[in-house]
Amino acid sequence: MNVQKNYYKIGIIALFATFTSCKMLAPVENVEKPELPVSFADSKDTINSATIKWKSFFSDKNLQSLIDTALTNNIDLKMTLQDIEIARNDVRIKKGLFLPTVSGGLAVGTEKVGRYTSTGAGDASTDITPGHAVPETLNDFSLGIRASWEVDIWKKLRNSKKAAATRYLATIEGKNFVVTNLVAEIANSYYELLSLDNQMDVIKETIQLQKNALEIVKVQKDAARVTLLAVRKYEAEVLNSESLEFDIKQQIKENENKINFLLGRYPQTIVRDKTVFESQIPIQINSGIPSQLLANRPDIKQAELELFATKCDVKAAQAEFYPSFSISGGLGFQAFKPSLLFTTPESLAYSLLGELTAPLINRNAIKAEFNKAKAYQVQAMYNYQKTILNGYVEVSNELSNIKNLEQLYALKSKEVEALNSSISISNDLFRSSKVDYFEVLMTQRDALSSKLELIEAKKREFNAVVNVYKALGGGWN
Repeated sequence: MNVQKNYYKIGIIALFATFTSCKMLAPVENVEKPELPVSFADSKDTINSATIKWKSFFSDKNLQSLIDTALTNNIDLKMTLQDIEIARNDVRIKKGLFLPTVSGGLAVGTEKVGRYTSTGAGDASTDITPGHAVPETLNDFSLGIRASWEVDIWKKLRNSKKAAATRYLATIEGKNFVVTNLVAEIANSYYELLSLDNQMDVIKETIQLQKNALEIVKVQKDAARVTLLAVRKYEAEVLNSESLEFDIKQQIKENENKINFLLGRYPQTIVRDKTVFESQIPIQINSGIPSQLLANRPDIKQAELELFATKCDVKAAQAEFYPSFSISGGLGFQAFKPSLLFTTPESLAYSLLGELTAPLINRNAIKAEFNKAKAYQVQAMYNYQKTILNGYVEVSNELSNIKNLEQLYALKSKEVEALNSSISISNDLFRSSKVDYFEVLMTQRDALSSKLELIEAKKREFNAVVNVYKALGGGWN
């Protein structure tokens, strides 16, 4: 009796030590959302372009078709969908832990114990049935069910399930973020392709202009008005422009292949209308207010969900220190002969056990798991703050970029207009011998360069609009 009292005392002391030490292992405090500035620059308009669906945002039918194909065939997106499936099944696994584990089975065995053992000696002096001694070799047939269930007293299982469900939602936001980036990348590559098409037209037009000038110089050389040097200079200029044409062709090919790769298909011609590039004006962007990023950007929502999941992980890890209560039992039939298996009540067998256990020796390992979970939570907190900061910086950069590019494009347009008129002026002056061939060459070269730069500026305008749309969180809806 005294021994039993000592066991009870030891058990009570162990449980007291468990609860006392658990108080020292407090989880991380709740994390507040970082405060964002009230506006981007000086605008306080609440209208946000991120709410516009991508099919309405991009009016080009060819671009819409490309995006539609990518959303069906893109390999990275398909891989992300499998992440969602993995997370969904993880939730099912965690949900299953709430229910009792029930298993049924049929067992057949045989056993022979040593005669000079307590069991063997007892069997030798016992009749299994009246007049029949227990045989040395005894068969065992059993049929029944077994069940066990851990009662979720400290919400360990519930927090594990909550963490899994939250991560499932985070994978959906991760998929939305992949879609946002995919839509933006295809749109940027498409506008890059259109700009290259227009650059090709400019180069071909310039080559024809240079060839016409070359014929004039040849005539003037025959008339001894210019030297052979002028002819060679013009020929070199034509060859230089023709080399640019092949460089643009290669860039067009690589851009088409890039788009086809994003669409999950082998290289083929990308259907497009290059006149759209000149006629279409980049859409006007409404940035809204910074706090809307928290609701619109999938990566921010994903980081927030991951943070909440780690908080649940910490609670589940903390519950490992507390005693766990489990119930187990079994019910079935057991006999040494198949014919006696269903003879009741003699062959009926059952068991029931309620068990309360607390960790004692392996507490350092549990403490390490708890501290690891806390470290993951702190890491997720910093990642959440970093993602919000990154989102604000991206929007701020692209809004500034749009403003500056508008000014750049306006100036480049005036520069091209001035150089276009200077080409005809320089040609007229050259024919009347008022300027030499070198000035004509430089004028044509400057005009070509400014035209290509104007197209590049227009492309950058389109890219900036696409990028700010992505930065605001648009494109996934």
